[in-house]
Amino acid sequence: MKPFDALIIGAGPAGSFAAELLAKGGAKVALFDGRPEGTPKACGGGVTAKALKAWPQLLNAAGRTISDLDLYSPSGKKLHLALDEPFAIYSRVVFDSYLRDRARDAGAQIISEKISARKAKRVDQGWRLQNDNGSEWTGAILAGADGANSGIAKMLAGPLPPSDMEVAFGYRAPLPASEIAPTVVAFLPRWIGYAWAFPRPDHISFGIATTQDAFEHEPLDDLLWRFMVGYYQQCEGAKVRFWGDEKETNDAIRVRKHLNDTAERYAARIPGLSAKTWDNRKVCGDDWALLGDAAGFADPVTGEGIYYALRSAELFAEAYLNGNPQTYETRWREDFGGDLSRAAQMRRRFYGNFWGAPFTERMIEFARGHRGVKRVLGDLVAGEQGYVDLKKKLMKSAFRPV
Repeated sequence: MKPFDALIIGAGPAGSFAAELLAKGGAKVALFDGRPEGTPKACGGGVTAKALKAWPQLLNAAGRTISDLDLYSPSGKKLHLALDEPFAIYSRVVFDSYLRDRARDAGAQIISEKISARKAKRVDQGWRLQNDNGSEWTGAILAGADGANSGIAKMLAGPLPPSDMEVAFGYRAPLPASEIAPTVVAFLPRWIGYAWAFPRPDHISFGIATTQDAFEHEPLDDLLWRFMVGYYQQCEGAKVRFWGDEKETNDAIRVRKHLNDTAERYAARIPGLSAKTWDNRKVCGDDWALLGDAAGFADPVTGEGIYYALRSAELFAEAYLNGNPQTYETRWREDFGGDLSRAAQMRRRFYGNFWGAPFTERMIEFARGHRGVKRVLGDLVAGEQGYVDLKKKLMKSAFRPV
């Protein structure tokens, strides 16, 4: 087999988009997809308005566009946001397949093989990959896009400590019979993180994201089940609190039994790098690069990573096609590295106390009474508001006369 220019391990958004752009630029690309067909990644599937504006072709994937969002504070206060810039929610099976098909149509060769790091070896002028059956592929540059647990990243950039990881887990469940299915983000009481309910065309993705340090399975799973049961009850018109400790009614027991029979569980680790790690970690060399989650490119506050997966793929492809793949390191740092580092510094404060209550509680309280604060939160959801001046903007808006 003739050698490839680029070997990309992992066919999620980062790997597939990089393969598409490289192939369009004339490179010979092998994209290795090791996931069994139809296996979804554990992910809410939200794609921000910022990403949709940058890559409008994403709207061609079958998904659901969201223009309204309900935010809940840790105490249960509700804030309804009518978004000026809608975002989209996708099934990751559908979304990843769409991007992988685009890569194939651009000329990338899709290889359905799981390649482990121990089967990746440096050779003269590049890399050699093998599968367990002895088949081989060679290429000039190796890109690891194999997720947060990337073996390629551990081999090339070193392992990350548990404190640089977050946990997402949840359930895929049926749409409510009422056909009322709001999009919800609810900040957790007494925990770092949040729960979500993201309706997709044929089901709802429920989940919780929290830091690995704070993760305790039983109490958080119980919290998520209360959230899910309360969500369905609200869809049926009942007035219940998500985090209520009151004894379950017969109606709640009925909903819980239905979910026990139908919900499918999922779980995953996602990157949540510290500011110190951002300062010191390299994600590329002369003949290798890391993309998306494998590079650690996810928002440490929210866990959102699809925008950074796509943008890192774009920056890497541009650097490679310009003949200087090593400039990828400088380009991602200049482009979004500062935002991620600042988010890492903000994480504890975002979920910490502010004027005697959780910051997330105060943020929603202010937004319920001030249009300016509400607008800032809408920009945060859209991906247009960063963390560098978030508190400053919120405070300025909160004390501006209504």
